[in-house]
Amino acid sequence: MIKIALLGCGRIAKRHSDLLGGGHINGAELIGVCDIIRERADAISTRFDVPAYYDLAQLLEQRNVDVVSVLTPSGLHPAHAIAVAKAGKHVVVEKPMALRLEDADAMIEACDAAGVKLFVVKQNRFNVPVVKAREALDAGRFGRLVLGTVRVRWCREQSYYDQDAWRGTWAYDGGVLANQASHHIDMLEWFFGDVVSVHARAITALVKIEAEDTAIATLKFRNGALGIIEATTAVRPKDLEGSLSILGEKGAVEIAGFAVNQIRHWRFVDELGSDKEVNPPNVYGFGHQAYYEHVVDCLQNQSAALVDGFQGRKSLELISALYESIETGREVALRFSPRLCRLGAMQ
Repeated sequence: MIKIALLGCGRIAKRHSDLLGGGHINGAELIGVCDIIRERADAISTRFDVPAYYDLAQLLEQRNVDVVSVLTPSGLHPAHAIAVAKAGKHVVVEKPMALRLEDADAMIEACDAAGVKLFVVKQNRFNVPVVKAREALDAGRFGRLVLGTVRVRWCREQSYYDQDAWRGTWAYDGGVLANQASHHIDMLEWFFGDVVSVHARAITALVKIEAEDTAIATLKFRNGALGIIEATTAVRPKDLEGSLSILGEKGAVEIAGFAVNQIRHWRFVDELGSDKEVNPPNVYGFGHQAYYEHVVDCLQNQSAALVDGFQGRKSLELISALYESIETGREVALRFSPRLCRLGAMQ
């Protein structure tokens, strides 16, 4: 049995605690919760009858904890994840894994040095429609990829940002690209591969925060395909969709719903009998359950993680490039051209 503790008992902790504390993850159990705000820790502690801690050091002293899920503000992820790794416990960290690439590197290095695994939460990769689309991609059913689009059209009013002082700040959160749309951006890159360059624009339209609530971007992929990102939390009065479109020479798929969890279009030149029943009856609203089952499998069977530290860093690099483009107003390349590096250079 993998024993998991939660660090941070804010908004996202409800989903994690419901699954782990409610016994919905085979092979895993909730063993404790920790938050510097005592009322938050106590609420989950009381509900699931597990110990509450109010200091990270106190939590890390508990020898029966195998994994700590870091659910604190994004800007605090690096310090917390590194402390967990140094205590010899595996790390699950919510998206984004960090806000700076050097911090992501430090997290990866700390976990490697401690011999523990680092898992970055990208639960939408485990949504049933997304899994089926990925299987179609791996089978070559799309042919040459042409265009990928993600749309995040959600509603986050001022009251959402006012819940916690860190929300919407550059130091601890970022805007819609770093927070709400990060899962969708990750999936666009997962389906289409390496990004060569990006060009982005953003505004802060309807709320008072430091970062953006609305952004658009175009992407150029190494395989020649193009991409579009449309992300906003300025939809009113309520959420519209979170979607992914994959267009290729031999097929087109659009996965929509609130959280990339319903197939809207599924069309291929070469049809299969199974295509008629592609939308499963019990579609996950969120893939956290499948994600935690994957974590348990990795730890019990020493298998590779689908989203490890390097995958999490790759997604962060893309998001960082989007912000760089917003600030400069220019197209930004994701890979630099070596000038002085001697590796592979001819003498």
